[in-house]
Amino acid sequence: MESLTPSAHRDTFARDRLPPPEQWPRLLPPPDGLHNADRLNCAAELLDRTAELFGADRPVFRTGTGEVWSYGGLRERVDRIAHVLTSDLGVVPGNRVLLRGPTTPWLAACWLAVLKAGAVAVTVLAQHRAQELATMCEMARASHALCDSRSVDDLVAARVPGLRITAYGGDAPDDLLRLAEARPGRYPAVETAADDVALIAFTSGTTGRPKGCMHFHRDVLAVADTFSRQVLRPEPGDLFAGSPPLGFTFGLGGLVIFPMRAGASALLLEQARPRELLAAVAEHRVSVLFTAPTAYRVMLDELAARPSAYDISSLRRCVSAGENLLAATWQSWFDRTGLRLINGIGATELLHIFISAADEAVRPGTTGVPVPGWQACVVDRTGAPVPDGEPGLLAVRGPVGCRYLADPRQREYVRNGWNLTGDTYIREPDGYFRYVARADDMIISAGYNIAGPEVEDALLAHPDVLEAAVVGRPDEVRGQTVAAYVVLREGAEPGEETVRALRDFVGARLAPYKRPHSVVFLDALPRTPTGKLQRFLLRGPGPVHRGPGAVHQGIQ
Repeated sequence: MESLTPSAHRDTFARDRLPPPEQWPRLLPPPDGLHNADRLNCAAELLDRTAELFGADRPVFRTGTGEVWSYGGLRERVDRIAHVLTSDLGVVPGNRVLLRGPTTPWLAACWLAVLKAGAVAVTVLAQHRAQELATMCEMARASHALCDSRSVDDLVAARVPGLRITAYGGDAPDDLLRLAEARPGRYPAVETAADDVALIAFTSGTTGRPKGCMHFHRDVLAVADTFSRQVLRPEPGDLFAGSPPLGFTFGLGGLVIFPMRAGASALLLEQARPRELLAAVAEHRVSVLFTAPTAYRVMLDELAARPSAYDISSLRRCVSAGENLLAATWQSWFDRTGLRLINGIGATELLHIFISAADEAVRPGTTGVPVPGWQACVVDRTGAPVPDGEPGLLAVRGPVGCRYLADPRQREYVRNGWNLTGDTYIREPDGYFRYVARADDMIISAGYNIAGPEVEDALLAHPDVLEAAVVGRPDEVRGQTVAAYVVLREGAEPGEETVRALRDFVGARLAPYKRPHSVVFLDALPRTPTGKLQRFLLRGPGPVHRGPGAVHQGIQ
């Protein structure tokens, strides 16, 4: 861990709760040409600097209703909100300010204003409920919250001691936007240190209790200047859109940080399900799309069913992350659109994508190679590298590293100076990285190692299967057995005949021991609000929502 520079924070809670030096990963210097000043406010860089470089009249945000914000207009709104934070609400540098609401320009403006004021943005989702919000507020010791007026109820119900909630977008006399109208339109950004904490983002809870991930001002620019600048390569004329919310670092990067760093614009949609995304691409001429593999599969079905309904010829870059991208999905999207999906793996702990490939470098079925500025290897449980072609744990390091908020799990994620993502990978001899499974998704049955995603891939090739999740179930004889949870396409019937058909289908493609021992039909797979599959709910006794008449289980 390098020595930290003097902080601008008066409230030192975040810096005081960084992991101890011996638990930090080894950080790599940013690639040549990237911002490495000691004093840095990332909001000022993204907003003020971009407005200077590309012009204040350039559009930055659009909405589905046709509203357009310019960089200059955004800067004025952000600066007025920053004045309210410091003058009306008493926010001081280092205070944690929770942000909650659907994806709108106002939420993005609040995020930028918090950072400009030197405070720490705590990003959560509009879908989080009272109990979840109470946990995250307690962990981050949030003193203030800026909340869309439509999303206040759950935050009030969380009953967080000492939390001052300020709503925006309503008609109350103390509404944030009404207060901002009376404030000056320029605000000099607090000269934060590059290594002052700017953001606390919580993991999406696929394994239970979330972890708070602390990121510096310099980290925000580092992900833009590595993955976005050198792999995605956006242009100032691009219009970004996507499904991930701004409370999720995948969405924060793809819909705010990356377009603003490039002088481009983003279409911010409150509702961004696959069919709505297709309609938005066609109506607004979106050129850069961010979403998950599941959404691409649904969009493919919609395009096949209504081939003339959507003109998506404006698209030129499509990014897939959040879960593993199957080679079959990549190929189907390419066949339908002629576009090469840019696959990637990222993590809340590392802010955004660190392994990827684009254009001619794409190899379907692999994630890609380390993004410039990053390094990756595959190691065993002791941390020793494993030979190419053999599975092991993915280890990564770069200009951004995991820094959990006072969490003992830091020791699990960071070992020997590397970030261990919890994924099982294979490094091919030519340097490409191929996903095998989450480390806890490896199923050991009667001595055989079975990767759940491999079985899912086989199931998804069946024409009746819309979604599939495979986990290991405890078994006295075999240790574990393969359990498949399946969502069928409309018109397909659950039952013993379908169970046999699916098991035979998998058995014809994979070794017999990988065939599902049981099949359960669901109306929907359990997912986080960000769309990530919650396999731990399938493994344990937690709630799995089975629609009436849509459940059947077959045992070998």
